[in-house]
Amino acid sequence: MDLEAVSAIERVKYRYARTLDTKEWVEFADTLIPEATAVYGEHLSFESRDAFVGFLANTLGAHIVTEHHCSHPEIDLAPDGQSATGVWLLADTVVIPEDGMLLRGSAYYRDRYMRCDDGKWRIAHTSYERNWETVVSLDDIPSFRLTSNRWDLLEVPRAS
Repeated sequence: MDLEAVSAIERVKYRYARTLDTKEWVEFADTLIPEATAVYGEHLSFESRDAFVGFLANTLGAHIVTEHHCSHPEIDLAPDGQSATGVWLLADTVVIPEDGMLLRGSAYYRDRYMRCDDGKWRIAHTSYERNWETVVSLDDIPSFRLTSNRWDLLEVPRAS
């Protein structure tokens, strides 16, 4: 097994989660090929990187706080060494202050990767199916306070 390729694929998925949570949309887009597709659950499907990134930038912008943990990677390289598949456990938390909601959940990502002409691995397709999800009103947690939120302090650039 090409451990260098597996490590590079793991790093691109970790960068995907980091840039999603930090709302660094240009760097997030660079984790995907231009023709990337995405399917989130039963209701969200995207046929290009631009459509996917645009939706996320609009939906999970500065008004939403997110935390995505991807772990337990199962990476399988194709015999040609130029593509791969991966399964990841996702644990996520989403805080929506203006709606007073806290969402927590778990899913399994199923991804396809390509080694691009520049030698970098990128995501060609990503999807997940929820294992479980909970939503709680922050009114039900009287002691809840969001004591730090970096997006309250700065303007986050949108994807182009």
